[in-house]
Amino acid sequence: MHLAMDVHYRDDNSACVAGILFREWNSEAEESTLVCQIDQVAEYEPGNFYKRELPCLQTLLATVTCPLQTIIIDGFVTLGATGRPGLGSHLYEQLTEKTHVIGVAKNKFVDTSDETRIYRGNSGNPLYITARGLPLETARQRIMSMHGDFRIPTLLRKVDQLCRAGG
Repeated sequence: MHLAMDVHYRDDNSACVAGILFREWNSEAEESTLVCQIDQVAEYEPGNFYKRELPCLQTLLATVTCPLQTIIIDGFVTLGATGRPGLGSHLYEQLTEKTHVIGVAKNKFVDTSDETRIYRGNSGNPLYITARGLPLETARQRIMSMHGDFRIPTLLRKVDQLCRAGG
């Protein structure tokens, strides 16, 4: 099973974290959805975004009852050309390096390698793919194969909408 996750932060320092479980990379529909409300999140700390988001992702992961092959996050697994640990790397390590983590970012991080770019649909704007636990090219191919004719795959758009709606 694969899990796509996203977090939406609210002005009152709370958050909603949502997840969509799916079986096949080209699935149009999810197997199930998960939503958790987080009453208090850490303040944003420049250069350490993972300290804010990782606890939210861990809260949702604690509700997952099936084995996961891959987790997709909204953001970076590694940062820049040097591959500094990003949110996804910290998650991968928390999972004792047993579950693949793919990051799908909509905006380029400073010094992000061109090899991370993919173009979906007719969009001239790339997505930036980073990963741990599997080769980058495999991660890129999997995100390219996801359902949808647009830049953002159908299930990633759905998980974004789910967390923004608060469940």
